[in-house]
Amino acid sequence: MSTANTTTINELPHIMDSLIQFLMVTRTDSEGLITYTNNNFLGASDWTPKRILGRSFWQMFSEEKEGQTQADAIWNRISSGKSFFGKVEKLSRNGDPYFVKMIAIPIMDDAGILESATFLELDITEDIELQEKLQQIAFIDFETGLMSRHKLEAVANEFINENRHFSFVYITIDHYYTLKDLQSNESESVLIREFTNRLKRYFQGDPIARMGVSQFVVLTGFGDWFVQGFLGFLKEQPIYLENHSLPLSVSGSIVRYPEDQQSYTQLIKASLAAISNHADQGSGKISSLSADSHKDLNRRFIIDKKMLTALDHQNLQVFYQPQLDIATDKVKVYEALVRWEDEELGYVNPDELIPIAEENGLIHAIGAYVIEEAANLAMELMKNDQDISISVNTSVREFGDSFQMKEKLMGILQETKCPPDKIQLEITEKFAFQAEQEQSIIRQMKVLKDKGIQFILDDFGTGYASFRYMQHLPISKVKIDKVFVNSLLTMPKTKQLVEGMILFGKSMGFYVIAEGVETKEQFELLKEMGVDAVQGYYIGAPMRRNEIF
Repeated sequence: MSTANTTTINELPHIMDSLIQFLMVTRTDSEGLITYTNNNFLGASDWTPKRILGRSFWQMFSEEKEGQTQADAIWNRISSGKSFFGKVEKLSRNGDPYFVKMIAIPIMDDAGILESATFLELDITEDIELQEKLQQIAFIDFETGLMSRHKLEAVANEFINENRHFSFVYITIDHYYTLKDLQSNESESVLIREFTNRLKRYFQGDPIARMGVSQFVVLTGFGDWFVQGFLGFLKEQPIYLENHSLPLSVSGSIVRYPEDQQSYTQLIKASLAAISNHADQGSGKISSLSADSHKDLNRRFIIDKKMLTALDHQNLQVFYQPQLDIATDKVKVYEALVRWEDEELGYVNPDELIPIAEENGLIHAIGAYVIEEAANLAMELMKNDQDISISVNTSVREFGDSFQMKEKLMGILQETKCPPDKIQLEITEKFAFQAEQEQSIIRQMKVLKDKGIQFILDDFGTGYASFRYMQHLPISKVKIDKVFVNSLLTMPKTKQLVEGMILFGKSMGFYVIAEGVETKEQFELLKEMGVDAVQGYYIGAPMRRNEIF
């Protein structure tokens, strides 16, 4: 070995020590669980060693599809023994985004299997924020020369004020992060640049904006047939990277002004909803809103607009559905269900109401209203010598740091003089998944449990149930979703699945409830399987408070 090579090898530890002084460093094991972080990482991300060690690599990214897709792409690359280098958006402990330049280095064993991975990161958040501010001022996307989303809003509102008829065309590159993982950083820039050039050539003279990494919007006066012709144009004008034709496809939606929607916000929301439908049905399409989609979206906008008035005028009502305890053959619990009947909208059910309330922030006020109504009913039942509890559906947003559910709930119970053990809170599997990652939520739940409030895991079996969070969260009951009960008598595998869910729940010490029970046959079979309680129209329909007594 030459003296020069020996000197270089001996210098490597010193180079690494210098890098660690200035870079954020994390290491994971072969499963992606974090085993080490340095102080630079802790300072930038607000994590502590106690909170971060043992967490998953994926939990450092946004839960949204784009964030998890990027995490998957990075992990798939290093799992195959390849290093990764690029700009990455991550989340701090508080859920705030920050940006880094990341180098991911895999360590492989002799068999070519990943043993561990080291991540070296340079915080570029300030640079990104400065760039975003400049873009807001200049209204230009630096990489493509297209309008920014801020300029798009201004132009679209100008068109609307002039009462110009146009189509709002939202286009996204399908499977972008998979394509990106197959390319070098330089090729990625070429891909975006070449795709932008094709948009400009096809939609000549029309305003075009870049909405995200791989999302674009065109404002055009041409009809659907012309917009959909862009798919054929891309096939005729393929993009070549390193002398190879790229297998590129796009999905898109066409929302018309003023025929479909009448404001910029509505145009955006309608476009995103249509794109989401494409994802469910398969990509590679640019479609206009169907009549049903148009009707559903308009209904959502009206609900959103009128919800605050309905709450202020106390037009929301709480109905109560009985839950039969099998062992005693008595109703031990009523589930509180919020209802809204409007002259224009008709009947608005909770499945429509709650997601919109979560989006517009009114979920906190609605939740407080339902809990107060439930507590008052529980007190009235106690005065009539009825030992009955009320269960209330709750949202993870009500447990956020800015709106502490613990204080809100205990304040209502104190004001109504309702004992805490008369209130139960139903949470979804999505809630449970997020709560497992947020210590502040778990702390609130444990305090409430110590006060006597029980937690019920609703919709059990429909989501991404994790044995781990069922162990860690203070859950005492699980509710089997009605989708399983509906097919209980017609599908033998469903019967086996439900029986297994009941056995599993009981093995974990849970009280098991089945919802959606509508027939005697379903009731008898569930009873035979050993379920603890049933709920559904066979037991009783949701009723007003005065109908209970």
